[in-house]
Amino acid sequence: MKKILTVILCALLIATFATACAPKEDGVSKIKEEGKLVMLTNAEFPPYEYLGANNEVVGIDVNICQAIANEIGVELEAVHMDFDGLISALKSGKGDLIAAGMTVDEERMQNVDFSVTYADATQIIIVNKENPKVTGENDLAGKTIGVQTGTTGDLYCTDSIEGADVRRFKSGLEAAMDLKNGRLDAVVLDELPAQSIVENNTDLALLDMESTDEQYAIAVNKGDEALLEVVNNVIEKLIADGKIAEFTATHVEASKGI
Repeated sequence: MKKILTVILCALLIATFATACAPKEDGVSKIKEEGKLVMLTNAEFPPYEYLGANNEVVGIDVNICQAIANEIGVELEAVHMDFDGLISALKSGKGDLIAAGMTVDEERMQNVDFSVTYADATQIIIVNKENPKVTGENDLAGKTIGVQTGTTGDLYCTDSIEGADVRRFKSGLEAAMDLKNGRLDAVVLDELPAQSIVENNTDLALLDMESTDEQYAIAVNKGDEALLEVVNNVIEKLIADGKIAEFTATHVEASKGI
């Protein structure tokens, strides 16, 4: 019996060691085999991703991912879902990468690997123009604040604004509508999406926030070094060629009225 137990234990140890030492799945090979690169995103974040005239997902991040798909030699498929479900969807195999104006932070880095960054961003405050309940960042304490679920604005207001009543929405636009209807004192959102909302709602105004500074990057599964290398190379070339600046100018203009 002791010999049988010893053999079983040795077999389990070998299997465990083999699993731990097995190479990570090569995401690029998988993408080539399937013939498409699946981009997970939340298409309610213009100009980075939004629904275009034919209800297709378009935006800065789509252009970047199209360049990545072209480099690999496959088609691009963009999948629109709630922002706070993106990382779990990636980990469960529903896509190959996340491109959603996603900020690099320590908590997310425990679950995904990030590419080189391609955009700097900051949070900004949206208020009612005629009757602002907030006149600056210091006024946010104790106020009712709308945020997009799972975004940096959500994390910042939850962790750093004393006494804030944080109300979560699927999109910044939904939060802005509640602000217009008097159910919120302010909305905290990334700068470019916030500017897009205010351009289309003249009764709203923007206030700067000095304490937030962040960078966007593309997320891939932990350990997917092959795909990460391709993504990094493409982003670095797009930056060097001035293409991301072009994408940004194009979609800032195109997303007006969205």
